[in-house]
Amino acid sequence: MREQSASSAPLPTGLGGSRGSSAPDASTLAPGLRLLPEDVRSDIYRLYHVLRTLDDLVDEDQPDAEQRVHAVECWARNEHADTPESHTLTDLSKRYPLPAQAFLDFCQGMRHDIERAVIYTEDDLELYCQQAGGTVGIMLAHILGTTRPDAATQMATLGRAVQRTNIIRDIDDDLAHGRIYIARTTIERFGPPTPGARAELIREQIARADHLYEQAANATSLLARGQRGMKLCAILYREILRQIERDGYGQRAGRVVVPHWREYLLTAKQRAKLRIHSAQPRQDTA
Repeated sequence: MREQSASSAPLPTGLGGSRGSSAPDASTLAPGLRLLPEDVRSDIYRLYHVLRTLDDLVDEDQPDAEQRVHAVECWARNEHADTPESHTLTDLSKRYPLPAQAFLDFCQGMRHDIERAVIYTEDDLELYCQQAGGTVGIMLAHILGTTRPDAATQMATLGRAVQRTNIIRDIDDDLAHGRIYIARTTIERFGPPTPGARAELIREQIARADHLYEQAANATSLLARGQRGMKLCAILYREILRQIERDGYGQRAGRVVVPHWREYLLTAKQRAKLRIHSAQPRQDTA
């Protein structure tokens, strides 16, 4: 999931990160990532760097993009691979049960971008969002651990919500790079996503993203570790949709950015809730 810098300090494609930058300390999700347990945070950053690097290579049409994506596919199939990304994944796999299929599916999303494939229907878009964002949720679930069998599925839904948020926010940036992620059938219904004439299209796309966030409302609570950090990430990311609404549903061209003060306020509120929850005495059960 692409994510560009909007806060003072930052996650992967599907997690977030700025176009052309693989530093996790530059994304909307940075405050949430800082709440992750220390023993796993650096590994989440390393995963971020792998996914972000592939996404940037593809976005920027770098000549070795296809080869680097192919190497990760080889790694996932237990075939020979010799790239910085495959080396990092090999090291991470010594400590975590990395889901090979999720990486293969993620690479399919990258190939979609390389080929500039057309998204015809909302079902096609949902599949792409699963490949580019849902897979990242699954990867996180495997690294952070889960408390219920459906946790990875819930995290995949959250990843799709984040990816749809990216698509809505990045319409103009993507068009400038020759890519359209709005389904063709949706454009036929509402017209092209032209600034000042796309409010209804964006309203509908926001509603679809919000529906996914609601479906994934309990996703982060099903993680074995890092629940608080990932919850804050979800809150901050969903706020991008609210900012798009406040800014007039695409009235002006360009990327919508949540103001730093609003991100800070949301972070402070979430931290306060956590402190109150931690201070509450536990009730003994008979």
